[in-house]
Amino acid sequence: QVQLVESGGRLVQAGGSLRLSCAASGRTNSAYGMGWFRQAPGKERDIVAAISRGGGSTYYADSVKGRFTISRDNAKNTLYLQMNSLKPEDTAVYYCAANKGVLLATTTRRYDYWGQGTQVTVSS
Repeated sequence: QVQLVESGGRLVQAGGSLRLSCAASGRTNSAYGMGWFRQAPGKERDIVAAISRGGGSTYYADSVKGRFTISRDNAKNTLYLQMNSLKPEDTAVYYCAANKGVLLATTTRRYDYWGQGTQVTVSS
């Protein structure tokens, strides 16, 4: 069992930057692959980025490639999402998730644990 708590979401202007954090507790997060998802009002929850257990492999949605960076600090049991060049279409609730699989997971159904989400709002 693992508990996930996101932080760092806020209102930011277009072109700005934010760093989201996800603190894991209950077990060391090195035992899990991790991911960031986002969900805008009226839309499905979609993958933003994923990272393997050791951090050696990453995945990014096309919409965020070159702007967002996922990373993890297993010593601190923390997952990060650095978001640069933010756009109004990045506005959503951002969720941290953990999965027990070995391979990178990019769909919601492959994740076992979820945080409560943090709101990111990008104004134009």
